[in-house]
Amino acid sequence: MARVYNFSAGPSMLPEDVLKTAAAEMLEYGNSGQSVMEMSHRSKEYQAIFDEAEANLREIMNIPDNYKVLFLQGGASTQFAMIPLNLMNKNKKADFIITGQWANKAYKEAARYGEARVVASSADKTYSYIPKTTAADFDPEADFVHICMNNTIYGTKYNELPDTGDVPLIADISSCILSEPIDVTKFGMLYAGAQKNVAPAGVTIVIIREDLIGNAMDITPTMLNYATHAENGSMFNTPPCYTIYIAGLTFKWIKKMGGLEAIKEMNVKKAKVLYDFLDNSKLFKGTVVAEDRSLMNVPFVTGNDELDAKFVAESKAAGFVNLKGHRSVGGMRASIYNAMPIEGVEKLVEFMKKFEEENA
Repeated sequence: MARVYNFSAGPSMLPEDVLKTAAAEMLEYGNSGQSVMEMSHRSKEYQAIFDEAEANLREIMNIPDNYKVLFLQGGASTQFAMIPLNLMNKNKKADFIITGQWANKAYKEAARYGEARVVASSADKTYSYIPKTTAADFDPEADFVHICMNNTIYGTKYNELPDTGDVPLIADISSCILSEPIDVTKFGMLYAGAQKNVAPAGVTIVIIREDLIGNAMDITPTMLNYATHAENGSMFNTPPCYTIYIAGLTFKWIKKMGGLEAIKEMNVKKAKVLYDFLDNSKLFKGTVVAEDRSLMNVPFVTGNDELDAKFVAESKAAGFVNLKGHRSVGGMRASIYNAMPIEGVEKLVEFMKKFEEENA
């Protein structure tokens, strides 16, 4: 059976090396006599898997010792509540930049617990750009500023971080985690659902500065308190064991590939192949301003709904799947995460050229 080129926004492709290792270890991990799926999370065998995964993530991302790495459940969406419950705790204020659906959901959830303020938004142009801000735009009394670093649906990305002064910057990095180096020290907290660049759905990675832990609101449920998980090594309850194991395999693969500098070089090269074609196409066009384009998610349209639908159907038949755009944008979207080989992007462009010749 031939594997398709999967351009899904998530769950998405995993590196073949990771899948092959997981397949080989499915019945028995090492000499344990059991699958990782069957292991007790309290066992020394599983603790070793967990510890290695965390150590490799810390190495890859150069995470300082004063940041906790938590492996949680509930997806990035649960973080929309956890963040204000834990961090909106001094002045009950927070600032938000709205660059898409997920940033907006984070803002709306925070508004339930304190004074959430929209500093800037790109909703006026269907989130096709990253709004510019200055330090003066932010409230110095805000407990945090929240951004979505890479916008999966709309294909935009922060290439320059907002200047928030002494106010902790919180970023949802679900669709760009491990796609390039990131300076963790510029953030109070980073968080990401794993199902795009790390592992199957099921684990959420939280990287949080230690001084931001331990002051949750009194109403915070035990399971939504970062201190609960930090104090128990992400083992307060049964974690998503197998997903963390797969994440660990992905971290090893990234190290094998040469680390995040090498991964970024590969991703820039892939994205250039697709963007260069879109910039010169007579039929297809990208929907994002050039300076804010994502390396991971590339939305594009023909300008004709019927042609878009025809392209999606024909591309699927040709082995390029999940190219239909999000319903709020329409058209198409190619998500080209780390595991997508450059050959997949090159073959997609070849198919697009052929479709253009037949339909332009």
